[in-house]
Amino acid sequence: MNAHPFAQYVRTLGRGKKGARSLTMEEAREAMGMILAGEVEPVQLGAFLMLVRVREESPEELAGFVSAARGALALPSGAPRVELDWSSYAGKRRQLPWFILSALLLAENGVSILMHGTHGFKDDRVYTPDAIRALGLPLCEDFAAAGREIQARRFAFIPLENFCPRLKAILNLRHLLGLRSPVNTLLRMLNPLSAPFMIQGIFHPGYSAIHQQAALLLAQPHMAVFKGEGGETERNPDMPCQVLSVHEGGSSDQSWPALFSGPRHLKDPAMDVARLARLWRGDIEDEYGEAAVTGTAAIALHLLGRAEDISNAEALAQKMWRERDRWRF
Repeated sequence: MNAHPFAQYVRTLGRGKKGARSLTMEEAREAMGMILAGEVEPVQLGAFLMLVRVREESPEELAGFVSAARGALALPSGAPRVELDWSSYAGKRRQLPWFILSALLLAENGVSILMHGTHGFKDDRVYTPDAIRALGLPLCEDFAAAGREIQARRFAFIPLENFCPRLKAILNLRHLLGLRSPVNTLLRMLNPLSAPFMIQGIFHPGYSAIHQQAALLLAQPHMAVFKGEGGETERNPDMPCQVLSVHEGGSSDQSWPALFSGPRHLKDPAMDVARLARLWRGDIEDEYGEAAVTGTAAIALHLLGRAEDISNAEALAQKMWRERDRWRF
């Protein structure tokens, strides 16, 4: 019996301590291309995902996976163009997803943003689609709808299942495998509309360098990645923040200081998403939430080149917050 064409990739990853190696970028692209085309058996897919998971993705593998996934997307002619790509797949457990207000604040000030994500399966988390609905914003059914939202308000959220159901199905294998897979990493880098700027949050700090190097391999013009609160693209104002960036083929590493010097803020016991709109309107005060909103927006402003240094970026974000349209929600 002839070996299945996909078996070579499982063999390369699982040959043993001395014989195994990471895939090259081209091998990773070909392997993920077969997966997304439905050309692999379920047992092969499970073995492949877990072998990569145990060894952790190399930058070359991540870049190859992302390249294949982008190639598999069915983008309509005249797909919308956006300035900033914002991925959101982790969900929030300790604090509300304040970063959504950061994105909306940037959009109000002229930055066009596509946010993409999905609803996870952990019951103890608030996922971005829940918060988007609570703010009265739509979950776009396709990229055409996203384009209309971007034109109207310079912000759109599209669920993963509405533009790549195959990746959503693989993501859902966590129910069976019990572990995250390389798809969790891939999705943060997907950038489906090829925005020139990408901002990403990760949970495990070691992945920052992998994302940075993969962005260089993919010739991404501008990208920033940092350890976000709960793994989302949200600055934790209680902690210093190390931001790794890419700009036109070069890379940098910058340390942003904590915004609070006292004890760490406690977990939000209620996690009531209605507080997002109430904070925006000024109906409530929340020093943590406001600092998370402006602190995250400041990182994006610096990435976008709208502020030359940390101090100016933070001052600009705070000015934007003070001058926001409070009647938006």
